Amino acid sequence: MSGTQTPNRRRIWIVAVVAVAAVGLVLGLVLFKPWLLFVDVKVDEQLPIVASGPPLAQPATPTPFAPTQTPAPVPAGPVQLAVGTLISHEHATTGTVRIVQQPDGARLLSLENLATSNGPDVHVWLSAAHVVEGTAGWFTAGSADYYDLGLIKGNLGNQVYQLPTDVDLSKYRSVDLWCVQFSVSFGAAELAT
Repeated sequence: MSGTQTPNRRRIWIVAVVAVAAVGLVLGLVLFKPWLLFVDVKVDEQLPIVASGPPLAQPATPTPFAPTQTPAPVPAGPVQLAVGTLISHEHATTGTVRIVQQPDGARLLSLENLATSNGPDVHVWLSAAHVVEGTAGWFTAGSADYYDLGLIKGNLGNQVYQLPTDVDLSKYRSVDLWCVQFSVSFGAAELAT
């Protein structure tokens, strides 16, 4: 009798190991989404054009009874507030980050010619951290104050994000492409005015 139980026990163990492996594989696929590394999402939004000259003054209309006043300068078009070049962290990343203020006061953050890997849960962050090159910089943004602009729209191309009016840009030194799920930076850009 003991000889017939051994094959049954062995069969039960094999079935249990296969079941655990199958559950582990499904969980791994759901959590890591490895297929995203092979799928590119290209975005090509209209980028703001930055004014190349200084702000223009509106011409004053003199009246016979009022002295001519010099009006406040009005930007000729969008004005660049900050710019930076993306460097690679966990994944090879290139492109330009630009923060632009529109003539109406609205501020936009653009990712221009972005090229990075696709991944799960990658967000665009304004970060108070300095950008550090190499593996030492992979986790820097996670330990600093940040403002989350939401999920990245795609891993290739041009994209634009609206910056809320209450965001104090002086608090943020960089832009980070941050994978929230794994707490790691795909790439980042130090901002310069």
